[in-house]
Amino acid sequence: MKSLAHSLLLLGISISTILVPTFHRLTAAEKQASPRLTLSREKNMLYIHGDHIPGGKIPINYLEAYCRANSTDADWGKHTVVKHETQTIDLNADRTVLKLKCTVADGIIVEHTITAKSDEVDFQLVAHNPTKRRSEVHWAQPCIRVGEFAGLGADQTDDKYAYIKKSFIFLDGKPAFMPTRNWATTARYIPGQVWCPADVPRTDVNPRPLNSEVPSNGLIGCYSGDNRWIFATAFEPYQELFQGVIRCLHADFRLGGLQPGETKTIHGKIYIVPADMEALVKRYQQDFPEQVSKR
Repeated sequence: MKSLAHSLLLLGISISTILVPTFHRLTAAEKQASPRLTLSREKNMLYIHGDHIPGGKIPINYLEAYCRANSTDADWGKHTVVKHETQTIDLNADRTVLKLKCTVADGIIVEHTITAKSDEVDFQLVAHNPTKRRSEVHWAQPCIRVGEFAGLGADQTDDKYAYIKKSFIFLDGKPAFMPTRNWATTARYIPGQVWCPADVPRTDVNPRPLNSEVPSNGLIGCYSGDNRWIFATAFEPYQELFQGVIRCLHADFRLGGLQPGETKTIHGKIYIVPADMEALVKRYQQDFPEQVSKR
């Protein structure tokens, strides 16, 4: 097996540069301030806007793809991706509630209600298969671009993977900063990193390097460039956690191949909160109790 040092060199990261960040705790006055998040959509990009967000907004390719099973070692374009079209149904006047409708090529319909609040964006999805055959779609991916938020966007550095040092998942119930232990470097497509929960077949995830570790929960995120804020996201049910190749982080959600006439609901959150990891984890556990010990 390749050593961790070799893995890091493939990412252009020296072991000597892996430091635990020094995080800023907001003052009481800063915590009492009421930030405001709003939404917009252009082409296939969803934007979360906020004056307090580093860079002013977080772009999301929403949705990047609907995907077939048996994807871990398959051609992305020829096998995995099922084509879809997304239509904007409505955006309210204050730009806090966005309704979308995805029509997928195999016939399923997915309706999205996306609601921006003061420090989170809530996703409520209803997927329905009106056809007489089982859907080919097993999972889907919102591609969330966090480079600017982490202070390591294209304007700050040419290193596309510098942001991972500020990014985390949870292992053994604790935040684990990237590159995590057992960082994988081999796959059909490299680089990147996938973490698969215990209840999802490892044959059905993104064809990027698959980490042998099972995440403690479905939360993935990163710290802002000034360490004053945390971005984090989770979806339930979730297919995988993924560190991608466009300065992005994913909590990809699971559909599982809807049977004829079947309807499934999916719930997701994006948190943009003060840099208090303990408070974030408590909130996440309340929002996603089914994921607290999902190993």
